[in-house]
Amino acid sequence: MERKQASDFPQELLDLFDLYVHGDVNRRTFLDRAGKFAVGGLTAAGILEVLKPNYAWAQQIPKDDARIRTEYATVPSPQGNGSIKGYLVRPANTTGKYPAVLVVHENRGLNPYIEDVARRVGTSNFVAFAPDGLTSVGGYPGDDEKGGQLFGKVDRAKMGEDFVAAANWLKARPESTGRLGVVGFCFGGGVANNLAVRLPDLGAAVPFYGAAPAAADVSKIKAAVLVHHGEMDTRLVAAWPEYEAALKANKVTYEGYVYPKGQHGFHNDTTPRYDEAAAKLAWQRTIDWFNKHLKA
Repeated sequence: MERKQASDFPQELLDLFDLYVHGDVNRRTFLDRAGKFAVGGLTAAGILEVLKPNYAWAQQIPKDDARIRTEYATVPSPQGNGSIKGYLVRPANTTGKYPAVLVVHENRGLNPYIEDVARRVGTSNFVAFAPDGLTSVGGYPGDDEKGGQLFGKVDRAKMGEDFVAAANWLKARPESTGRLGVVGFCFGGGVANNLAVRLPDLGAAVPFYGAAPAAADVSKIKAAVLVHHGEMDTRLVAAWPEYEAALKANKVTYEGYVYPKGQHGFHNDTTPRYDEAAAKLAWQRTIDWFNKHLKA
């Protein structure tokens, strides 16, 4: 399939797709509304196929990359859903200790893109763990649409406890220095912000286009926070000034960036919303942030 870019689509259609991805409209409603954009032999269903993730594009770090070791692990989560499974990535050099980074997925579960992000973290000399919030309903089903449906069936509060359990487990691993960070995307960006509130020993949090925590909770944040948003993601961008003001007022170490013309999901390299320049810059800033606040 030919790779498309966000600029190939009207913003109204991209906004409609964003509503669909977040469960605000169902598939039928998306197809009905997308019909007016179906031109040149392209159907509404065809538009959806083009906008959906193509995981053939996702792999930046091969699964057998010699710099890392990967495995699946299951973490006890007695306060959550009992346990949570995830993808563990460690630097191949087994003699050293490394800072740890939790990698939190979007509202689809642990898909190939997020696994690749965990490998990217691992190749930067961190121990990475990407938990699957869908563990209690059978795990990521291999299809984002089905994953989104399963996501809606998981108790959100218990899932939150699963991520706390995963973070504490990762921090305590023998190859970990005990310094912990978190990076999350979309839903996972909100989780990153929530973990910054929940975990007083979190060293760094990097939410990509995530929902901000309640302003009253920002006083609990001890982590250094790096916020990424895309300019066209107007709902979340509109909420950023209030979050920034609360971070400033509570003297939290932070930086925040709004990437010009960036869409929601601009870092996800499996969809047309991917913005290569913004994604690479945001990722370099992320690794630099972790190096500064977890390794120093």
